[in-house]
Amino acid sequence: MENRLSAIKFVPINSISPDPANVRRHGPENIAAIKASLRRFGQQKPIVVDTRGVIRAGNGTYQAARELGWRQIAAVTTNLTGADAVAFAIADNRTAELAAWDPAALQRQFAALDEMQQLASGFSADAVDSLLHSLPDAPGSSAPDISPLAEIPHIYELTVECRDPEDQQTLYEQLAAEGRKVRVLTL
Repeated sequence: MENRLSAIKFVPINSISPDPANVRRHGPENIAAIKASLRRFGQQKPIVVDTRGVIRAGNGTYQAARELGWRQIAAVTTNLTGADAVAFAIADNRTAELAAWDPAALQRQFAALDEMQQLASGFSADAVDSLLHSLPDAPGSSAPDISPLAEIPHIYELTVECRDPEDQQTLYEQLAAEGRKVRVLTL
């Protein structure tokens, strides 16, 4: 099958719509990670829409961009329709899911990033810390065997927007007094 994509165009975000039958769900943690990436790096790859303006790949990016107040988004148009468009949307999600991380290479990459870049990667600060703390101490020594990333315990985070620095300090003190692990991030 010959498939043609249009050139990348910036389209009004209100002129396209999410796939109503999208099989992939984007929870708050996922959308927060996409938003952090969009804030830090901008949109580095276009979403894919069909000729009717339905998003076939990039529903999470679209949702995050809308939440950030974007008025335009980069998109390419595919000529896929019907069952082929549905199968592509599923394949786009599934093929990414089948890839595996190289933990030693990921450690090296994170070690070269500053904290803000690490946070924009989609990994929690605790997951990054776990990886970095398993780095070998001696230069030239080999990376230790570490558990696959899927075995890193889930960390549940919440982002709260405070009214001002005093509100932030009060909330910080309340949560710390409850024994919660609290970090302050100012954007």
